[in-house]
Amino acid sequence: MTAAVPTGTREAGFASDRRDEAWAAAAGVLDPEVPVLTIADLGILRAVDVADDRVTVTITPTYSGCPAMDAIRTDVTAALAAAGFADVEVRTVLAPAWTTDWMTDEGKVKLRAYGIAPPSTRRTGPVLLPMPVRCPQCGSLATRELSRFGSTACKALWVCTSCAEPFDHFKAL
Repeated sequence: MTAAVPTGTREAGFASDRRDEAWAAAAGVLDPEVPVLTIADLGILRAVDVADDRVTVTITPTYSGCPAMDAIRTDVTAALAAAGFADVEVRTVLAPAWTTDWMTDEGKVKLRAYGIAPPSTRRTGPVLLPMPVRCPQCGSLATRELSRFGSTACKALWVCTSCAEPFDHFKAL
């Protein structure tokens, strides 16, 4: 004998499954500037809502004016279409402003493996002191900033004085 399913539960479960499918499709989209990171790794994927057959995805850029956002919107729409969602809206919100605190730990590991120094963990208190930047090549803390801007505006160009290799450092915001 099977238990009776309360009215609405089956529909609610279906909606939850569809939302999970939509989230997974959007979360798998790669950042076009750092293609080892997904938009979920970066923390720019803020929400995925499914109502009837419409999917609304909310994203926040790493900084206003980020040129990758157009490509990300296109890629999110394509990923959801491939997952069977035809009616997709991708909304960009600027508040609250993105912070590197939203990056996943897995994303920071991926950055280091890719040769980009991840942002340091934000520390709170009365005075925020600059955190040392570890070279992603040799692990040395003997590094220095060469330029506040690296290959993209969200990264700075650094050099390791131990191994002499230049590298990008994802700025902590």
